[in-house]
Parts: sequence; structure tokens; C-alpha cells
Amino acid sequence: MSDALIHPSAVIESGAAIGEGVRIGPFCHVGPEVVLGEGCELLSHVVLAGRTAIGPRTRIFPFASIGHQPQDLKYKGEASTLTIGSDCLIREGVTMNPGTSGGGLETTVGDHCTFLANSHVGHDCRVGDHVIFSNNVMLAGHCSVGDYAILGGGAAVIQFARVGAHAFVGGLSGLENDCIPYGMVLGNRATLSGLNIIGLQRRGFARDDIHALRRAYRLLFAPEGTLMERVEDVAATFESHTAVAEILAFIRAGGKRSICTPRELPVPIGAA
Repeated sequence: MSDALIHPSAVIESGAAIGEGVRIGPFCHVGPEVVLGEGCELLSHVVLAGRTAIGPRTRIFPFASIGHQPQDLKYKGEASTLTIGSDCLIREGVTMNPGTSGGGLETTVGDHCTFLANSHVGHDCRVGDHVIFSNNVMLAGHCSVGDYAILGGGAAVIQFARVGAHAFVGGLSGLENDCIPYGMVLGNRATLSGLNIIGLQRRGFARDDIHALRRAYRLLFAPEGTLMERVEDVAATFESHTAVAEILAFIRAGGKRSICTPRELPVPIGAA
């Protein structure tokens, strides 16, 4: 930490590993088992605790509390970890908790993620890369969030729920079921409202791929048969389509929650 810039009012406990070029502002507190990657910046009043590792170039804003013990009354002090990737942006008042013995003892956050003010990542969660949490998002324990997912302001996700890659959870939504990859869920309690078309367009998905996803969506949530029967039908129809295969794999993998479905069935292909 020879070239780290540390404000005199900051407290860096013995044992903390501080990478090259780290900047630590006024009144920050870094615990003895924290690892800060090169180029990280703590602006001021940031508290890092526990067995927390933060990747290079991540910036953390005032009053964030990262790595304190989980908000789980079953937690008994077991050695658990919180790992945050590189190039993340963690804004004011964000809280993130390490894992528990009931969830594998680790919480992980990927690279290039953005967590806006007062959002929360609960214990034993798995958050992918390029994920965005808007202000006041609440992610309960044991959840997973796929790459490029976006959660709107004030959204709440129940424990053990899954949010697929490229999905969108609307602001103020209460999600108590799993949201498929590329899906968009809205409301309290949230229902599937279609595909995240705007997000896919912004990320450069080809027009043909988006059309294929739309067709697969209509078939998956058609009124005929069971969901798993429709999964097999869609698999046969779109056997070479990567994005559709990702949705099918998500449904087949299952979890502790049901799949979030539309309140109204989609219009069948070819209908007026």
C-alpha cells in the first residue's frame, strides 16, 4: 500500500490488504480481514467489515456498509465471505452482507455492477456481471440475479427467488417468483409482462433474435398443456437458438420458487 492515499481520519485495521493506488477518504473504517483491489476508492464514511474482498477499481460512496454480519437471526458467527468484483459502483447507503451456513457461506457480486443509493444485497446471494440496482432495491437472502439484469427503484425480491439474465424488474415491484431470462416483471405482486425488448435492443441483440424470443415466449405461455410440455415443444422448435435455450434451461433447473407467469395469456402467433 506504498502509493495508497489514505486520509488521516480513516481507520485501517492491522491485517487489511490494500492494493496499489487505493484512495481512502475521511472517516472510513476498513476491517482486519478486508481485501481492497488496486485502484479502489472509498470516498468517505465507508465501513468495510468481515471477510470481504473487493475487486479493482470499484468505487464506494459515503455511508455504505459492506460486509457486516448477515441480517439472519440464525447466523452464529460462522466464517463466511462477501466477494465483490471489479469496476463496480456502490452508491450512498448501500448494504451488502456475507453468507451463512445455510447458503454456502458466501455472497458474490460480479464485475461492472451498479448499486444506487440505499440498495441492499442480502446474505448468500449471487449477483452476476453488469447488473444494475436502482435506488432502494431490496434483494433478500439466497437470491440469484443473472448478468445484465436491471431492478427498478424500490423493487423487492423475496428470498430464494431467481432473476434471469437480461431481465427487467419494474420499479416498486414485489417479486415473489422467479423471473425468466429476458423477461420483464411488473407490479405487486409482480407478474410477467412480456420480454425486456428495450433492454435487448439497447444491448445490440439482432432483430431476428428478438423475433425468435417473442415467438418462443408466446409458445411457452400459451394456454395448452403444462408448462413443462410447452418447454419441450419450444426446445424442439428452437433447438439452435441460444437465447431461447437459456430460458428453457432456467425453467428446467427450477428452484424454491415458481416461475412468474403472465396475468393475461399472450396473443397466439397468427392471431388477429
